[in-house]
Amino acid sequence: MSRHERQVPGTDWSGRRIEVILGNPAHGGSTVARYEGRVVFVRHGLPGERVMALVTEDRGGAFCFADAVQVLEASPDRVNPVCPISGPGGAGCCDLSHASVPAQQRIGAAVVAEQLRRLGGVERAVEGELLPGGDADGTRWRTRVRLAVDRAGNPGFRRHHSHDVETDLACPQIEARAYAGLTDRVWQPGAELQVVLDADGERHIVEIAPAPVSRTGRHSPGRRGASARRAAANAPRAEKVVEGSGRPVERVGSREWRLAATGFWQAHRGAAATYSAVVGEWADASAGATAWDLYGGVGVFAAALADQVGEVGRIESVESSRVAVDDGALALADLPQVRFHHGRVERMVADLPRPEVVVLDPPRAGAGREVIEALAAATPERIVHVGCDAASFGRDVGLYRSHGYELADLRVFAAFPSTHHVECLALFTR
Repeated sequence: MSRHERQVPGTDWSGRRIEVILGNPAHGGSTVARYEGRVVFVRHGLPGERVMALVTEDRGGAFCFADAVQVLEASPDRVNPVCPISGPGGAGCCDLSHASVPAQQRIGAAVVAEQLRRLGGVERAVEGELLPGGDADGTRWRTRVRLAVDRAGNPGFRRHHSHDVETDLACPQIEARAYAGLTDRVWQPGAELQVVLDADGERHIVEIAPAPVSRTGRHSPGRRGASARRAAANAPRAEKVVEGSGRPVERVGSREWRLAATGFWQAHRGAAATYSAVVGEWADASAGATAWDLYGGVGVFAAALADQVGEVGRIESVESSRVAVDDGALALADLPQVRFHHGRVERMVADLPRPEVVVLDPPRAGAGREVIEALAAATPERIVHVGCDAASFGRDVGLYRSHGYELADLRVFAAFPSTHHVECLALFTR
């Protein structure tokens, strides 16, 4: 390339092929490369590789996005992809299907360490851990999957940042029997299919109708832009149980939950029990104490805390899903110390009694400033935080530290093999 072709503001490299050497992993499943003074975030490569990259998105400015479409010099960590529908142009989930399992752990740990340093102000060595369950190559670990249905009524997986659907049901994250017979019928176009293989091995299939659309094509009459998208996301959607009871059974230890198939349960078969054990160890609530279980779901962590505080203690569980609250109250009906509250965490915590310990498992966006300020004002001795996004977790760590809480312990689990996603469990103390 001549000097006259160098990037200037507004340049669009979309569709261009460039040869780059890949550097450190970045949050979101890419590696960082540099070309002609710009940063290029490259998917489907590994640190140290020399690749030919195809620019897939370029909005101008200092960076763009690309896929590694040809590996010129491979990393020793590269393996044959365990997911046959991953890679450039394929389904969007298994973005590390081409990396060995140990490499996946190292990449996830490196990203968490970088986010802790950059956003949380914490310099800390991080190691990734595997969860029990699933095969050694990082397959068959998933208990539930949500499939999209294309315009022709075929189920499949969405492509990366796209509404297009890959209809080859070959992703090995879940056992192949989860897909049996799904392509033998035509489903409602635009719907989703929730498929669950529960603790007893029973398969449950629920068809979730498309989000309602007004005659104008908007999801909510009178709303526009982001408001319309939020309204669509929160709009009730009809559910039809196609197979099974629609009430899968799940267990942690000797306790059993029967919950809505479309409700939240950890995707990895070993996650709920592992996280519950870590939460219980770090919470270490006193007999008779009060503990908060925020974003508490169906009460998996509340059950672990209940054993510690005993019948004279109190567990205040707050959850925004009415279905989860009802399912949790039913599963924990024998634990009078657990009280379920339906509502948004940021609106509920001011009315709860002061806790000795707080456990929270916020959504991917993290707990955020408002919630962490409320927690700090309640002055618990310990906070156990579960984070499923490295960047959000890093920001929350910084917020805790600004309120006088320090990161006392950390465990990072490679809870979603073949993907860049990790789960961070952290203990904060005053």
